Amino acid sequence: MSYDPYRQYDIVRYRDELLPDQSVRRIYSNGVTEWRRRLPNGTVAWQDSRGQHGTDELLGEGIVKRVASGRVFYGKEQGYGRTAWMIDGRPMVTVNETSFGGRLGEMLAMVGLAGMMSAIVWPPLILSPEEEEQLRAAAQQQGSIGSAGGDMGSTPAAWSSDSGGDADSDFG
Repeated sequence: MSYDPYRQYDIVRYRDELLPDQSVRRIYSNGVTEWRRRLPNGTVAWQDSRGQHGTDELLGEGIVKRVASGRVFYGKEQGYGRTAWMIDGRPMVTVNETSFGGRLGEMLAMVGLAGMMSAIVWPPLILSPEEEEQLRAAAQQQGSIGSAGGDMGSTPAAWSSDSGGDADSDFG
């Protein structure tokens, strides 16, 4: 899906906080709080303040697969601490306020230099199991699977030492 400059999308900001048990509390600007824990296979299990739960998995090429209470959604990391999502037909971009990249992206937008950031590239609405596996295989060849680089938010220090991925991304 390509970027349509006339299409509006929601922006949801978040901040991450590393907890003593090495899990992460993510607080979103829309009032939702998530508690996130990295699993041994590199995916992230989460539950939120609305009673939803699921996993996030970085498939490769910046595609994040979110399984939320049995439903599947995809995100696409954009750089500068931003991830684009299409959830129930509503476009949304999450912005990481914890990371340097997320703060830099906000500053560039505020001073009118948003053109330095690339246009939003929207995620796929659906992927077949074969397409997901191809993305996983490509990521594994690049050495990013198991390192769980993507949708980590601020990638708190305890998670970043083995992440190897984009510390400003939204995965984790």
